[in-house]
Amino acid sequence: MTTGRKLRQLAVGSRLALNGVEWTVESIEPQFGRLRLAHEDGRVDERSIRWLVHHPDVRPLGARQPEERQQPAGQMRSQEDLTDIQLQRAMIRAEHVREAATGFRDGHPSRARPGEPRSAYDPDRTTLTQRRQAKIDELSAIPPHEAELLGLKGLGLRTLQGLTALEGESLLLACADGRWTRRRGGHPSITQEIREAIFAVKRECGPRARIGMRAKHRLLHQYVREAFPEFPVEKIPSRWTLARVWQEWFGPGGSRQRYLRTAEAAAEAGVGRRLVVHRPGQVLALDSTPLPVKLRETVFGEAVSATLTLGLDLFTHSLPAFRLTLGSDTSVDVAMLLRDVMMPLPMREGWGEEMAWPYPGVPAEIITEFAGHEVAGLPFFAPETVTTDHGGSYKNHDLVEAEGVLGCNILPARVLRQTDKFAVERVFGAINTMLLEHLLGYTGIDVADRGADPEADAVLTCSQMEHVIATWIVRVWQNHTLGEYAPSWGPGEDHSPNSLFTAAMQQGGWSMQIPEPELYYQVLRKHFVMIHPRRGVKILGLWYHHDVLDEDRFRGPSNRGGKHAGKWVTHSDRRDRRQVFFQDPDASGTWHTLRWSGLPPDGEVPAFSDKTTADLIRTVKQRHLAPRSETELLPVLLEILSDVTPVDQWPTQKETKKKAVKRERAVRSREASRAQAAQTDQAPAIRAAEPTAWREQSQRINKAVDTAQRQRREEAQINEPAAPPLLDESLRKKSLFLLPSWTDAAGDPAEENA
Repeated sequence: MTTGRKLRQLAVGSRLALNGVEWTVESIEPQFGRLRLAHEDGRVDERSIRWLVHHPDVRPLGARQPEERQQPAGQMRSQEDLTDIQLQRAMIRAEHVREAATGFRDGHPSRARPGEPRSAYDPDRTTLTQRRQAKIDELSAIPPHEAELLGLKGLGLRTLQGLTALEGESLLLACADGRWTRRRGGHPSITQEIREAIFAVKRECGPRARIGMRAKHRLLHQYVREAFPEFPVEKIPSRWTLARVWQEWFGPGGSRQRYLRTAEAAAEAGVGRRLVVHRPGQVLALDSTPLPVKLRETVFGEAVSATLTLGLDLFTHSLPAFRLTLGSDTSVDVAMLLRDVMMPLPMREGWGEEMAWPYPGVPAEIITEFAGHEVAGLPFFAPETVTTDHGGSYKNHDLVEAEGVLGCNILPARVLRQTDKFAVERVFGAINTMLLEHLLGYTGIDVADRGADPEADAVLTCSQMEHVIATWIVRVWQNHTLGEYAPSWGPGEDHSPNSLFTAAMQQGGWSMQIPEPELYYQVLRKHFVMIHPRRGVKILGLWYHHDVLDEDRFRGPSNRGGKHAGKWVTHSDRRDRRQVFFQDPDASGTWHTLRWSGLPPDGEVPAFSDKTTADLIRTVKQRHLAPRSETELLPVLLEILSDVTPVDQWPTQKETKKKAVKRERAVRSREASRAQAAQTDQAPAIRAAEPTAWREQSQRINKAVDTAQRQRREEAQINEPAAPPLLDESLRKKSLFLLPSWTDAAGDPAEENA
């Protein structure tokens, strides 16, 4: 490239002097008409070739003899790396440089500030060298502590010459202190050996129990000592350095060992990969939470608690279905919620045209014709994947089977991993702040934040609350701005659940699938039972009957094979035990309702569920009224027999006892004879010194007999016997012809005188 006498050859590696400052051409892009210049201190500046050609002070330099300058590693600096105060200080320095170069602090006469240009910097009256010298004199007059704070202390002519060639952000970064944005040097003590040892300790801590950083540091010493015997011990980093490096490389590590191992196993199996949701219905998140509003039940009017179950589409963030259950939710409620996701929402009383089906592409008339009723503005679709937590209602085998009937894939969230379903958790918080906090009976999220008497403030019933939530979802939630949940193809745009669903319909279409009414029966719990000829079927302890079961085709076992061979399938709804449902085998679309045997006409017996039955059985057991089987009654019967005819009173046992006594006597006699023979065989001195065994035994027997007789005599003589009366006295008391004595007839003279 030729530029007259100033610049004859331009190539990569050429050295140029711009305003007296040396630069090196780092790269050239002639197709774009630009080049990159590099300075010795690491500054890099991109300029156009046109700017370089028309530069007033440019001259080529000789080629550099030393080795080529290496491009600094890492990403380039920018003004975003500076704090606010650092950016202000750099801007003040740049203003001084621009004023020395052009006479104006902003660098151009069109942006002149009031009072500019000053006389010492007027470009029409001064030269560039004079302005630079005037700037040096001005900065020298600033107090040293102010100049040091602004970074202007020691500013000389060569520095001004080097900074004059820069503009824009390059000048701003050049005026910033390099120590502010100095690249991190890392940890020099982490050598290749120490790095290998740290990763070895990390692998070792996986299967072990949780240990502290002190123990990890000792394991690091052990590994280095055994794996690298020649490594200096004093160069092993300290425990504090290891703690900082461990947190930088592996994170804070606040999880439990059990969940860390499962997460590693999931990552190795490829389960933990990021899931990109790009269409409605691809992933449906389900979750339940206690409703923070007290409700009134319709039977007795008492304040009760309820559970709110939501289904959230992760692509559009729509709420296609929800369930409000008094008490806790069950697997049947969750199965019905999945069914509601596939069903169009009917218009409710009081809803206007603004809440009707608004989505383009599928007219509302077509949806109404297929559904059989007017449809509200809420998406419905067949869910492909369902993600839930590990609650009992979501792990129930009946719900798992219902999800299989619907064709859903089950993707359970990992234990203690809130990120797997954080979206639905945030929806619960949004419902609290946007709706529930404004209702009477609101209890708050904590007992300490509860009102004085939320039960007394409760005014809404369960049906009224369902109507309020449904209205709020259709009118508010589906139309509110999502903010950070904008799709990847529309960053920075405002989107709502309705707009995202509309965009998805336009991009990939939408399959309108309205399930048949039989879907309700298919998602219910199944029971494989036999049909009794006159009583019907027995399900969970209750008998159900219908006239159709008396037909000849239901006599005997069914033609089903496999695990439940010969049995009939019956479906039950655990929320209402008054009836079960039986599918006619000859007509697949016909379902018969089997009512509880002996049930009065409809409306005379209140509804009862599994919970009611369980409470009844529990009360019967507490009152000892539950019917018992023969096995349960066996201990009672044995207790009665023990009082009447104990085992030792059985005739056979008496004979056995006599034989046992006779055998015992024979044994004792044999022992006595053996002892006597042994005494005979002993020496005479020993025989005289020791008494015989039979004599001791006879003494013990006599002593026992005497003791027993004495006890009987003492018990019999507790009261001394009275002497019998004389014969004369007994005759005088019993004779009828004996005259009374004169003392008995006249009485006592002393008593008469008294």
